[in-house]
Amino acid sequence: MGKAIVIVLDGVGIGSAPDARIYNDEGSNTLGNISKRIENFHLPNLELFGIGELISLESKPSEIIGCYGKMKEVSTGKDSTTGHWELGGLISNIRFPVYPDGFPDEVIQKFLKENNLKGILGNKAASGTEIIKELGEKHIETGFPIIYTSADSVFQIAAHEEVIPVERLYEICKVTREKVMIGEHAVGRIIARPFIGSNGNFQRTHRRKDFALEPHGEIIFDVLKKNNIKTIGIGKINDLYAYRNIDVQIKTKNNLDGILQTIEFIKSEKYSYIMTNLVDFDMLYGHRNDVHGFYNALKEFDNYIPEIIDAMADEDILFITADHGNDPTFPGTDHTRELVPVLVYGKEIKKNVNIGLRNTFADLAKTICDFYKIKNSLYGTSFYQEII
Repeated sequence: MGKAIVIVLDGVGIGSAPDARIYNDEGSNTLGNISKRIENFHLPNLELFGIGELISLESKPSEIIGCYGKMKEVSTGKDSTTGHWELGGLISNIRFPVYPDGFPDEVIQKFLKENNLKGILGNKAASGTEIIKELGEKHIETGFPIIYTSADSVFQIAAHEEVIPVERLYEICKVTREKVMIGEHAVGRIIARPFIGSNGNFQRTHRRKDFALEPHGEIIFDVLKKNNIKTIGIGKINDLYAYRNIDVQIKTKNNLDGILQTIEFIKSEKYSYIMTNLVDFDMLYGHRNDVHGFYNALKEFDNYIPEIIDAMADEDILFITADHGNDPTFPGTDHTRELVPVLVYGKEIKKNVNIGLRNTFADLAKTICDFYKIKNSLYGTSFYQEII
């Protein structure tokens, strides 16, 4: 028995979901729309896995060596937490609250009281890099944390590492998670956003930490833990699943770091579950409507696929998918309610099999359980028998 490897390309959707109208996302298609904007769009290795069968591309490989399909989301919402929970076999009907106009006064007052703070700065929806540029100097003068949100269900706290030490920032986030953002205000994530530097040259550090809601039901990591299968989370995976039953937790600096860490674990592990989130597509390019940056990040990942394949043992199986869309060509900077691709490769699985449109992201978790021959009560329907 080998390893199951899941790589989540955060935000890489592949066309409007059937219910996109509810989210005002009709016409969104992250990968498809990027391919129309980029001259000579070509992802040769993903095309070998069958991505060109899911969107219309001019280039066609001589053969397809993977299996391919699309998955639609059943859960309510289009955020990373919901998408990852469903990939892990858990359906959520909770639509996490968002605050486009900032957090209400009662939330801020409770935040100050519970954390023994005298004041805050910000309290609005903003770009993380822009708000520290705007308020970083005032933060240094006052010592007040910078509070902001985005189109996602997040409560973000930015602080200079020399003003509020990182461990204190983490403590503030933990208290906020447990005592402030609860009940109707239970956002998907509280995020610590430390930064360094001086006015005009502030830079966020890689010591970001997310404090996510605990999944409200069983997820694949719980199932694997009960069956003594080692689990490895790379990148944002650990935050999104609230670190639950993940044996090895690896933080990453960027997509490339996540790719290289994944390759090393594929090489070194004999029998385990590896799940990686590559967040730059979403964080750096989707939310900033950067079409060319998004494509370059896709090219970077595509270039490493041969190395990923070479690292795999004969019995290993690789799944490449996404958690939602974030179409950089679409109006606004929010996630987009989209179908996501599912590409599957293994040296012992079938080639060029279309597994169709899956009814839920959770089919992935069921398929992985079948790969490990584990009985489970997770949501979804396995497609394992279609690919072996």
